[in-house]
Amino acid sequence: MSPRPDPRPAAGGPPAEAAKAAPRPGERTAADRLAFWSRQAEELHWETRWSEVLDWSAAPFARWFTGGRLNVAYNCVDRHVEAGHGDQVAFHWEGEPGDTRTITYADLRREVCRTANALLSLGLRAGDRVAIQLPMIPEAVFAMLACARLGLPHSVVFGGFSPAALQSRIEDAGARLLITSDGQYRRGRAEPMKANTDEATRHAPSIEHVLVVRRTATEVPWTEGRDLWWHDLVDTQPDEHRPEAFDAEHPLFILYTSGTTGRPKGILHTSGGYLTQTAYTHRAVFDLDPDTDVYWCTADIGWITGHSYIVYGPLANRTTSVLYEGTPTTPHEGRHFEVIEKYGVSVYYTAPTLIRTFMKWGEQLPARYDLSSIGMLGSVGEPINPEAWRWYRKHIGGDRVPIVDTWWQTETGAVMIAPLPGAAPAKPGSAQAPLPGVSAKVVDDQGREVGRGESGYLVLDQPWPAMLRGIWGDEDRYRETYWARFAHRGHYFAGDGARYDEDGDIWLLGRVDDVMNVSGHRISTAEVESALVSHPSVAEAAVVGASDPTTGQAIVAFVILRAGATDGDAAEVTAALREHVAREIGPIAKPGRILVVPELPKTRSGKIMRRLLRDVAENREAGDVTTLADASVMDLITAGLTGRPPRTD
Repeated sequence: MSPRPDPRPAAGGPPAEAAKAAPRPGERTAADRLAFWSRQAEELHWETRWSEVLDWSAAPFARWFTGGRLNVAYNCVDRHVEAGHGDQVAFHWEGEPGDTRTITYADLRREVCRTANALLSLGLRAGDRVAIQLPMIPEAVFAMLACARLGLPHSVVFGGFSPAALQSRIEDAGARLLITSDGQYRRGRAEPMKANTDEATRHAPSIEHVLVVRRTATEVPWTEGRDLWWHDLVDTQPDEHRPEAFDAEHPLFILYTSGTTGRPKGILHTSGGYLTQTAYTHRAVFDLDPDTDVYWCTADIGWITGHSYIVYGPLANRTTSVLYEGTPTTPHEGRHFEVIEKYGVSVYYTAPTLIRTFMKWGEQLPARYDLSSIGMLGSVGEPINPEAWRWYRKHIGGDRVPIVDTWWQTETGAVMIAPLPGAAPAKPGSAQAPLPGVSAKVVDDQGREVGRGESGYLVLDQPWPAMLRGIWGDEDRYRETYWARFAHRGHYFAGDGARYDEDGDIWLLGRVDDVMNVSGHRISTAEVESALVSHPSVAEAAVVGASDPTTGQAIVAFVILRAGATDGDAAEVTAALREHVAREIGPIAKPGRILVVPELPKTRSGKIMRRLLRDVAENREAGDVTTLADASVMDLITAGLTGRPPRTD
C-alpha cells in the first residue's frame, strides 16, 4: 500500500481522498452542506437522480435525496463486477477453527443472487421483514445483501443474545423469516444456536420459515414444513437476479439497541442517505485505496459497526476485507496478530477494550508477529484512553501510523467525529472534530454552546444523511428519546458528555449517566479511568459512582493490573493508584475504593457494563448479564471480592 502520512507533524495537507471530499473554505452554511452531500451521493449508482437533497419539513423526521431511486446491493456488488473487478477479493474469511474461504466480488454476486432467489421462492416481497441471527460467517453477509437487494428490511440480532431477546426483536419487527445456523464456534467449542432460536420462535407467530445454515454439523431440533436447510434451498437457486431500484427512503434495516425502559429500541435506517454517508466516511476516515488496502474491522455484524464498516461502507467502496468468526483468544492470544500477518492487513479498526486487553497481555505478544503491513489504525466503541492510544500506535502501528479515533452511534449510522488522517496533528484520546458535512457542538443545560476548555453535552445541530429515521413503530419514543431535551433548539442529543480543549477540539467523556457527582463536583468516569490507565501498573480500568451518604456519590474503581504488578502488596498498589489519580486530576477525583479484578464485564461489542459494576459497588446482586460476552466474569469478580469460590452451575 502507499505510505500514509505521520499524524504527528502539523505540516502537509490531508490525503487526496479527504482533500477532495472536504468542504471548500467557507463551506459552512446549510446550502454548502447539502451541496457537499450531493457530491458524495454522486459516487453511488442511482437509477433515478434525486430532486431534492434534504426535506426537513417534517423535522425531526428527515427525507434525504428525495425522489432518488437506487439498489443498495447493486452498489455494493454488481457495479464492481460490471466494472471489471469481479476477480478482486471481497472477503478473506477466517473461521475460528482455522477453516478459510476466499470470496471474490464475482463469487459474492453469485451468492447474493442465489440467496435473493431463495427468499423470493418463500413468497417474501419488498417491505417484509427478515430476522437474522448468525455467527460471523459469509452467509451472514449474503443474507444481509440479499435482503437489501429485494427491499426486505433486515433485523440482525447478535448471535450471543438470548432467546427472549431474539423473540422480542422478531415480534416488534413482525419478521416473516428467520435466518440462523445449527450452531456457532465460541472459544474452541461448538455452541448451539438453532435450539435457542426455536425457543425464541415458539411464541412468534409472524415467523413462517426458519432458514438454517449448517456450520457446526451438530444435531438440531427440526419442524417440518417450517425449517429449511440453507444448502437445500439456496445452493440450488439460479445465480442470476435482476435487482430493482427502491426509493432512497426505503427501509434498509432495523437494528435494536437497549433502552432505559428495558424495551429495546428498533433503530430504523433507510437506503440512500445511509449508504452515501457510510461509503463516504469509510473512504475518507481510513484514507482507503481499494486497489491496495486490506481492511479489517473486528466488530460483529450484529452491531452497527458491523453493518456500516464490515458490510455496506466497505463493499460500496470495493474494499478487500477480512471477516473473522472467532474470539481474540482462540486458539491463542496472538490470533489477531496472526491474521494481520497472514493477510497483510493494512487498516485495522477495533475497540479500546480490546486494545487494553492487548496491553494486559504485554507488548511481547505483538512483537512476535510481522505487523509491518499496518498503515492505519482505528478505534471505535467508546473514548480511548490516551495511554491506550499511545500503546496501540507504538506496539501495533510500529510508532509510525495514524490512528483515527471515531465517535458515532447506532443512531447516527456512520462516523460523525474523527480526525482525518494527516489533516492535523493527532491528539491521543481525542476524536477532535466533526467530519466535513457534519455539525456537532458541545452545549450547556440550556443548549448554548460552551466555550473552549469547558464541558457539556454533545449535540448534533444539523441533520445528516445516515441519521436514524425513527424508532420502529414508535414515533413518540423517538421524539422523547433523542429530541425532547433540546427541542427548543432543534438539537439531537447524543447522550454523551464532551468538552472542548483550548484549540476547540472535542474530547468525549462518555455517557452523561457515567458522570459522577462527588460533593457537588461533576467528574467523568472516563477522566478517572484515563488517569488510572496512565499508571504503569494498570492494564485496564472501569470506574463507577456508588451512592454515598456523605458525598452523594463515591468513586469506585475496578482495575486489571499488568503482569508483574501483582507481585507486591495489593494495599500498596491501590494506595499508589489513589495518589496517582489525585496528582493527575485532583484530590476530589481520588477513588474511595480501588478493587483489583481479573476481568471486567463487557458486552460482545467490547463495551464495559458499568451498570453491573455499580451493582457490585453498592452491594446489590448483579442484574441481567445476558448481553455479556462472558457471564462468568461477574462470578469471578464477586468471588474475588468476597473470598467465596465462583459458582459452577
